[in-house]
Amino acid sequence: MATTKDAAWYDEQYNNRLRVPESADILARWTEASSLSRGGLRARLDLPYGASGAERLDVFAAQRPGSPVLVFIHGGYWRALDKADHSFIAPAFVKAGAMVVVPNYGLCPQVTVEDIALQAAQALAWTCRHAAAHGGDPSRIVVVGHSAGAHLAAMLLACRWKQLGDDLPQRLVSGAIGISGLYDLEPVRQAPFLQADLHLTPAQVRRLSPAFFPRPRGPLYALVGGDESEEFLRQNQLIRDQWGPSTVPVCEVLPGKHHFNVLHELVDPASHTHRLALHLLGLA
Repeated sequence: MATTKDAAWYDEQYNNRLRVPESADILARWTEASSLSRGGLRARLDLPYGASGAERLDVFAAQRPGSPVLVFIHGGYWRALDKADHSFIAPAFVKAGAMVVVPNYGLCPQVTVEDIALQAAQALAWTCRHAAAHGGDPSRIVVVGHSAGAHLAAMLLACRWKQLGDDLPQRLVSGAIGISGLYDLEPVRQAPFLQADLHLTPAQVRRLSPAFFPRPRGPLYALVGGDESEEFLRQNQLIRDQWGPSTVPVCEVLPGKHHFNVLHELVDPASHTHRLALHLLGLA
């Protein structure tokens, strides 16, 4: 018998903080670990990539010139969290030989999801133009995003960079990893707990759902926790189904991981997810 997808169903599927009772404790640990990370690395903080106060990014310099660049885009349903909560991503990748960039962006409802997508593109354009000054190779930029950040990572993989700047390459992003991504925004639009902040319209959903874009060159690695909701599992499979295995060569479910601890896999040097990131960076 088919399940009626009412408002409560969408909230149950997409409200991860309610699904994971320890989420507040995990977020607090991210913030603490990030503070320690900033103190232990050669960091340039709050560099402007645009005019607004939100358009700032943190750079964790590479240990040697010509290193690949990892750009990490945080989640929070485009309405919460901050780059300062995610500096903990940097140490393992700097140690492995990468430069790391963690950008901020404006948050809904002060801006729209469409505004945020453009801000993310501007942050990547800044990274391409300035990577060499921090030891990075602008021809080797990999984007990793978590949750709403994975949505932005997919958007960036499909971006037409020449429309943003004549000095930018046709293919600025050499690869991306989407962790617990949102690639079809229509069900997100239906979730009551998000409506007051996101104000998504059907027209915006069409413009901002990368699953239904013409497939980019890729690659995108799509990963999701095995303990996440059926909708997050569906979203992860959807991007593979729509973009195909040549663009999404990796589409995996990580057993025993929920929406928050799935991100811990990225920074664990012993994990499969970390090795996938190193492979995209050319550091495997």
